[in-house]
Amino acid sequence: MSASKEHWVLTFVCPDQKGIVHAISGAVVEIGGNITESQQYTSLDTGRFFMRLQIEANITKEAFGKQFEEIAARFNMTYVLDHVGRKMKTLVLVSKAGHTLNDLLFRQRSGLLPIEIPLVVGNHPDLASMAEFYGINFEHIKIDSGVDKAQFERHLRQVIEKENIELIVLARYMQILSPQFCSDYAGRIINIHHSFLPGFKGANPYAQAHARGVKLIGATAHFVTEDLDEGPIIEQNVTRVEHSDSKQLLVEIGQDAESKTLTQAVKWFAEHRVLLDGQRTIIFR
Repeated sequence: MSASKEHWVLTFVCPDQKGIVHAISGAVVEIGGNITESQQYTSLDTGRFFMRLQIEANITKEAFGKQFEEIAARFNMTYVLDHVGRKMKTLVLVSKAGHTLNDLLFRQRSGLLPIEIPLVVGNHPDLASMAEFYGINFEHIKIDSGVDKAQFERHLRQVIEKENIELIVLARYMQILSPQFCSDYAGRIINIHHSFLPGFKGANPYAQAHARGVKLIGATAHFVTEDLDEGPIIEQNVTRVEHSDSKQLLVEIGQDAESKTLTQAVKWFAEHRVLLDGQRTIIFR
């Protein structure tokens, strides 16, 4: 990329129709830009067209947006324009388990994850020292009742507005968010859980899995919706296990899968590689 030019990422969704790619390419040429990456997909199920472009151009975001507005209106597009690699403001919610939080914070500090975490919020104080180790503010808010949950969510809304939060990550956060909160931030909350669901619900799922002799352990990262653990899936991973593996080893394998899966989902989201198609996701890797 030329040092004198900006690098943009443009994603959009619209009804599938003729002339979309031609119009976009023409607009890029008109601003003197160069397409450095391009991916597209047409959903036969919903009749919608999805596209992600990375564009090198010597133009401001405002000017680019004005150039693109006419095309967006003509094709009824919903679009996002951003700088490639800009760190996305991310709020992380936790309870007691720290494996997914540790992976997120380590990769953020190492420059491997394009996010900025101004605050970690926990309903238990257990992970305060971990956040402190990485230089991240930690806030403990105890939740014992429905009243506490309502106050908790009001506080979250204040934090989201104050910090300009773009993504909320549930890093093994063990409380259920209200339907209204899930609706208000739809497509912006990512959760992680073991892949045994809907089986082995409740406490000690790995002990239950060990007792049943499971042969595969994995994890699922998905968007949060009002339907518990049923939101659009972003990423999944799976590992084969043996009958001789102990319950503790199953836990370790599962936690590795959860950390890897959640971090990958967050990375793709922050890079604008995840687009929603109803109950499915389109992932431009």
